[in-house]
Amino acid sequence: MPELRRVPVNGVELNVALAGSGPAVLLLHGFPHTWELWTDVMAGLSGCYRVIAPDLRGFGASSPAASGYDARTLAEDAAALLTTLGVSSAAVVGIDASTAPAFLLALRHPGLVRRLVVMESLLGRLPGAEEFLADGPPWWFGFHAAAPGLAETVLEGHEAAYVDWFLHVGTLGDGVRPALRDAFVRAYTGRQALSRALSYYRALPESAVQIEQALATARLTVPTMAIGARPVGAALERQLRPITDDLTGHVIEDCGHIIPLHRPRALLTLLRPFLAGEDAEAT
Repeated sequence: MPELRRVPVNGVELNVALAGSGPAVLLLHGFPHTWELWTDVMAGLSGCYRVIAPDLRGFGASSPAASGYDARTLAEDAAALLTTLGVSSAAVVGIDASTAPAFLLALRHPGLVRRLVVMESLLGRLPGAEEFLADGPPWWFGFHAAAPGLAETVLEGHEAAYVDWFLHVGTLGDGVRPALRDAFVRAYTGRQALSRALSYYRALPESAVQIEQALATARLTVPTMAIGARPVGAALERQLRPITDDLTGHVIEDCGHIIPLHRPRALLTLLRPFLAGEDAEAT
């Protein structure tokens, strides 16, 4: 089992899971998850790497935060976490809500990020995702970002059913192990927990501007891998292609959005050689 540690960074206290030794790998979760999203991946990497998996600010067992759910602040949280842990260079892996923070971390701190892996999300308003967005963004984006308090009022008391829906759809109906499901439900139960999680969506316009501003003066220079499944597919790779010096793209077939839980073996097949600086075979 990973070691759990409380780490103060950037004005908040993060709950961080740590396992293994060797070169550092930072794993950043999405919605509606916690660090436990990475349970199988941590087990698969910890024999060769020092694996670091925090709950994002305000999520899971990390301390509540009234603000700071924009991509730049989340990226600075990650940078501060690595510094506090004495890590001078790390591979960074982000999925869903953590894709934009992981991207900005690599863009703004290329000396800190050795390699970057991003999965199943879009990067703000960057070109390349037009086909994916032809019918508009997923319905829950608008619901989550509606007038503050509205989604919380609707969801309070029904959190388990709501989380279950995402876990069901995100694994193409296969679902996740009961212990993990229960951990996610606990993390997103209660009005305040919901409000903090939904604040990420409410900050998306600000995050999109931050991405555009950062790209006005920089390109992504670190070796990067974009991994898609259903529903995002290759849209993220298409967004990254014009702005990235060294990009590898893969789409994992017959895999739902929650790649680390639905197809952890396929993900590890891609991660292991990429983290080691080798070319991975397409899956």
